[in-house]
Amino acid sequence: MKTKKLFLIVMVAMVFLVGCTSQTGNTKKTERKEKVTINIPTAATTGALYPLGSSIANLWTTQLDYIKASAQASNGGIDNLNLLQSGEAQVSMAVTSVMHESFKGEGTFTGRPNDKLRVIAGLYYNPNQVVVRKESGIDGLQDIAGKSFASGAPGSTTEVETKLHLQEAGVNYPDGLKAQFVGFTEAIDLMRNKQLDGAWIMAGLPTAAVTEMTTTADGKLISIDEDVIAKLQEKYPWYAKFTIPAGTYDGQDQDITTTAIKMALFTTADLSEEVVYDLTKAFWENIETLKTSNNALKNIKVEEAISDLAGLPLHDGAIKYYKEIGVVK
Repeated sequence: MKTKKLFLIVMVAMVFLVGCTSQTGNTKKTERKEKVTINIPTAATTGALYPLGSSIANLWTTQLDYIKASAQASNGGIDNLNLLQSGEAQVSMAVTSVMHESFKGEGTFTGRPNDKLRVIAGLYYNPNQVVVRKESGIDGLQDIAGKSFASGAPGSTTEVETKLHLQEAGVNYPDGLKAQFVGFTEAIDLMRNKQLDGAWIMAGLPTAAVTEMTTTADGKLISIDEDVIAKLQEKYPWYAKFTIPAGTYDGQDQDITTTAIKMALFTTADLSEEVVYDLTKAFWENIETLKTSNNALKNIKVEEAISDLAGLPLHDGAIKYYKEIGVVK
């Protein structure tokens, strides 16, 4: 009897232990991270940022089961930074110049510093592209004086670039020209209808808007004078001299000299280190897939992810990943 009782006690104990082990195992298997929603404003649908943002959102949503990311059109970098600061966006893209101003509370962001702004990755150089109708008589920035010219949506990065460059070229902006504060899409239609002499485009190569203007609106690219570039570099060290190679667009048979600024993927310090680590890792481990549908990324290298960022801070989650792969020592 004692032996039988002992056997029963042992069997009950084993069943209890197996049950606990099974429950523990199931808990580990079914454990899920808390869902994180990420809103990614981009730029106009005809620029390079909109398809890039959509690709990144799709990548993060499919690769990370706790992430729900979506991209939307916006007015570009300045708008994106304002949306980040107000909490309406969690990740976005802009050139380092306006990111620097947002972080410091300067320029357009005077009195509104965003010390929570953090970089995930430097992406590619974003060149300024000045497109004019061939019959407009515009061959340099000085010739834009008095002309009907699209400087970009109000408060956009493109409008800021137009202002800085035209002022350095001696054009009184905006009073010295017939400024049209419209985005890429509207500018294309206005040029087609000959209601516009030219437009300022800032986006990665090749840009759909520039392709449209050069193929359907009798447009051509013009170079920026070397002295204007030199003056800008003296004042704003984030500017780089950049060449748009001949053949980038239909009918472009010469290299075009212009300026460019690094485009960067940014976020807020409010996102946790773990989340941003996952986002950064997924981005770089799938970069070849992103390149297939985003020409702007074709020359991007992870080794250059932290260069030319105008002194802006990286997110701790991004730093963790870059340390793992040896980009950060």
